[in-house]
Parts: sequence; structure tokens; C-alpha cells
Amino acid sequence: MKRYFDYYRAQMKIAVLQEFQYPIAQYFYMIGMIAEPVIYMVVWSAVAVQQGGAVGGYTPGGFAAYYIVWTLVRNMNIVFTPYGWEWRIREGRLSMELLRPIHPLHGDVAYFAGWKFVVIALWIPLAIFLSLIFKPDLHPTLLEGVAFFFAIWLAYLIRTMTLSLLGMITFWTTRVSAIFELYFAAELVLSGRLVPLTLMPQWVQDLAWFFPFRWAFGFPIETLAGNLTTSQLLGGLGMQAAWIVIGIVATNLLWRVGIKKFSAVGG
Repeated sequence: MKRYFDYYRAQMKIAVLQEFQYPIAQYFYMIGMIAEPVIYMVVWSAVAVQQGGAVGGYTPGGFAAYYIVWTLVRNMNIVFTPYGWEWRIREGRLSMELLRPIHPLHGDVAYFAGWKFVVIALWIPLAIFLSLIFKPDLHPTLLEGVAFFFAIWLAYLIRTMTLSLLGMITFWTTRVSAIFELYFAAELVLSGRLVPLTLMPQWVQDLAWFFPFRWAFGFPIETLAGNLTTSQLLGGLGMQAAWIVIGIVATNLLWRVGIKKFSAVGG
């Protein structure tokens, strides 16, 4: 365990130092990502006003709170993508990583986890700026704040597992673009990224319970901006934990089968 702890600490430190070398580039990247939630926010706030002040349980201030928290959760669940697995194999990077006495997935988890501390530090001024403009109706309790802290990190692990599973498909095929786009489309509808799930048809809300998308995106936002009950908060955290266990088991199984199909290549 000490070996893993030292490895994670070192990788996270490297990530923080590397990412802070380019703070301007990081800011432009984050500012570029703000366009999407701002558009959603403006559109749904206008719909709420036209519907008498609220729609799907959200007022204009509620939508502002949802989509401002959205910006943090979106940055928190950026992980190593299936395209990265393509690059790993095509460039021979995986061959090198297999020589190390630790699973490559640990490196992904540790490095991107370190990057999140940079993301949080840079996100705070942007969140303040958006709050001054859009006036979010956000008054979280202590319990909601604690639940949100755990929810965003569990969401990060869920998305790491799911995208790693997609990436490992490259053991059998050199391209996963079509599969990844299908995943992205399903995530957009079932996660709460496009709109809060309470605005979706009931069958979509019910279906979202059985996929990891909601627990990696919508639920962390709702813990802070959705006025969930204590039982809903605890139940959601439990679902996140369950999906992480499922993800760990699935990635281990797929890795053991897929690595037997691996053929080393290099540029």
C-alpha cells in the first residue's frame, strides 16, 4: 500500500507542477468550456420565465446554480479518453508502460487527479464571475457540501472506469471513434449534462438510473443544486460506489482478456 501511496503522491505532484506551468492555456481551455453551459442557462432561464417563473422545479436562479456547478463537475470528470488508448498503442507507449510494475490505469487516475487541484483553483474565479452575472439561487447545507465533495471524486472514478473500458476495445480494433460517439450521445441524454433530468420524460429519468452517466454527471450537480433529501444523497453516493466496484471488476476482466490480444507497435 505504501508503494501505491508514494506513486500516487508523486504522479499528482507532477501533474500539479506541469499544469501550473501553463495557467493561461488552462484558463483559455476552461473559458472555452463555459460557452456550452451559458447557452443552456440562458435558454432554460428564458423558458422558465415564459412558464410563469419555473420549469421542472427550476427557477432562473436555479438554472444558474445548476449550470455554474455544471462547469466544475464537467472539468472534474475529464479523464483519459479512448482516443488516448489508440495513441498509446499506435505510438508504442503501452509497450513501455507494461514494463513498469504497476497497472497503466493507476497512472491515469493519479495524474488526472492531480490535475483536478489545478482545475479547482482556476475554476473559483470563473465561478465568482458567473455568479455575479447570473445570480444563482444556491444555498447548500453542510450535508450537501460534504456529499458534493465525495460525489465529484466518485464521479471522476466512474468516468475513468467507463472510458477506460471503451479504450481497451482498441486491443481488438484500431479505431473506437464510432463507439465513443455513441457513448457520448447516450451520455448527453441520460446524464443531466444537456438539461436537468427532471426536465426529461419520465421514462428517460427511469432509464438513467441503470447507466453510469447520471452518476458521473447529473447526480454530483444535484447534490449541490438539486435540493435532494438526505436519503437521496446517501442513495446516490451508494449508487456511485456500486458503479465504481462494477467498473473495477469489468476493467480487470477486460484487461486480462485484452492484453492477450495486444500486439506491440511503434512510430
